[in-house]
Amino acid sequence: MTPRPLPQKTIGLLGGSSNIATMEYYRFLNDGVNARLGGWEIAETLIAGMNFGNIEAMVRADDWDGLSTYMRTKAQALVAGGADVILCVSNTLHRPLAAIAPDLPVPILHIGDPTGQAIKDAGLQRVALFGTQPIMRLDYMKDHWRDNFGLEIVTPTPDEQHEIDRIIFDELVKGDIRDASRQRYVAIANRLRADEGAQGLILGCTEIFLLLDQPDIPDFPMFNTARLHCDAAVDLALRDIK
Repeated sequence: MTPRPLPQKTIGLLGGSSNIATMEYYRFLNDGVNARLGGWEIAETLIAGMNFGNIEAMVRADDWDGLSTYMRTKAQALVAGGADVILCVSNTLHRPLAAIAPDLPVPILHIGDPTGQAIKDAGLQRVALFGTQPIMRLDYMKDHWRDNFGLEIVTPTPDEQHEIDRIIFDELVKGDIRDASRQRYVAIANRLRADEGAQGLILGCTEIFLLLDQPDIPDFPMFNTARLHCDAAVDLALRDIK
């Protein structure tokens, strides 16, 4: 007989950025555990949901210190609740997360690591990046992939970045999926492949896969940071189950 409860690690989700991404993370984690264990098994999770209104305002104001302070209280709540590992459901918020991680007694699974490993395993080196403006404009994620996985990251033009960011904040985080926006993303991706030599595309915002995914450009490898992050968390959570 299977011993109960199973020795599964509790995954703490630093969520709310956005609620749409958090919902998809919860689905990916539960589906991933059930695919591995079968039956009625799902993931053991805790969710600390932030107000996306706070996130949006502080990102727009470049208030990264304020974001770190706000996120710290939520991460500490996950630790107090018994989380064994923490996932932040946002690529963008991994910048303020860097100031929090060293002070927490449990590990934070960095969103860039599973994606970087997947790109490396695919034999690619030069890849394009879509995401919010901070992800595309600033260097913190690009440097992470370069320093840890030897990747070259190419980004859209400033005007294209503005359009990608607008679609994320005005549409995707509200669950508003528009074919015209999909076609615009496809056009930008194809331009980066033709003009910049991109060999693939990082979906560097955890809502983008709802709009753009592999079937939209079948011969251009895409790397869904949300899915890869959750797959790695499932591996970690089930490590002690024989």
